Amino acid sequence: MASQVPCVNRLVGSLPKVGIRPAIDGRRSGVRESLEGQTMGMAKAVAKLISESLRHPCGAPVECVIADTCIGGVAEAAQTAAKFEREGVGVSLTVSPCWCYGSETMDMDPLIPKAVWGFNGTERPGAVYLAAVLAGHNQKGLPAFSIYGRDVQDKGQINEVPADVRQKILSFVRAGLAVATMRGKSYLSLGNVSMGIAGSLVNHDFFERYLGMRVETVESVEFVCRIEQKIYDKAEYLSFPKTPSGNDTRQNSDA
Repeated sequence: MASQVPCVNRLVGSLPKVGIRPAIDGRRSGVRESLEGQTMGMAKAVAKLISESLRHPCGAPVECVIADTCIGGVAEAAQTAAKFEREGVGVSLTVSPCWCYGSETMDMDPLIPKAVWGFNGTERPGAVYLAAVLAGHNQKGLPAFSIYGRDVQDKGQINEVPADVRQKILSFVRAGLAVATMRGKSYLSLGNVSMGIAGSLVNHDFFERYLGMRVETVESVEFVCRIEQKIYDKAEYLSFPKTPSGNDTRQNSDA
């Protein structure tokens, strides 16, 4: 049996997590109380889907962080934001089966990729909240991805994620994690300066302003220097998996 490579995060910093925000109608006297179980159940179903379906590039499973309570107003939204910051959340997904107060429950973090799933149910207007909160996001200049199921579901199916919704959620989370993982990291450009090809020059503005990354530039002669002077992690190189014939599994590697 082939040996498995352990999941090791080689990037500086922790891996980003996915924050799940269950938004709820904050009105009391039976309204909120009747929706608590549905809303939190929806959040748990999404967290289970993401954790079981996705992994980081290093192979580690994607972790989800669910808000401690359903979010029905500004105070709970602020408490959730504080928890997400402590837990290292890099992607935000709001879920709701009902109407909520949009500007009070929406995610206001300008740097975190965010999406909203409005439950397409027979009982309450999840679609109305979805449309309303997305309008608020657009008005405030905070982009958010819209998720809505094609088929109407019954109240009892609140914990079931339809196939089309699954695809949208997983596609969004994959893209959001890519953005969150790159932010604050460095892109190392090797060789473009000495080659002198204008088309291969790295656009620093794009990396810095759009992706939130810094750019490092190194001459291609650095490859030769590191090989000849053996400036590399020998233990890491020797521990890399080999093919049955004993060859390195990395293709076209001279180092």
